[in-house]
Amino acid sequence: MRPEALTLALVLLPALAVASPYDGVYRQAANADCQLVGVDGGAIEIADGIFYGVESQCRMTRPVNVVDMDATLYTMVCSGEGTVWTERAMMMKAAGEDGDLLMVWNGYAFRYTRCPDE
Repeated sequence: MRPEALTLALVLLPALAVASPYDGVYRQAANADCQLVGVDGGAIEIADGIFYGVESQCRMTRPVNVVDMDATLYTMVCSGEGTVWTERAMMMKAAGEDGDLLMVWNGYAFRYTRCPDE
């Protein structure tokens, strides 16, 4: 098996069915459609240790609690558009009761609004 195929197979292995505090569907923009996950104009989703972004997905591995913060730092093992890569990302719930998600990648910070539960 080629190294690229092996890496992709490891990325796509089924996740352990462990819910995280970040599981849910979130809008990428105010007018995003919560019914469309993983496409431009749609939403992102976190479920069972996988972050589903636009035309990509990342396995959220090696979680580390951030000292004195309600945040978690993950190693994101990602695949999309024929490429496999690894990045670090920190996630935390936004202050307040709205359930929004804050996500920080190296040099980028995002606030995703939680979609209403069906």
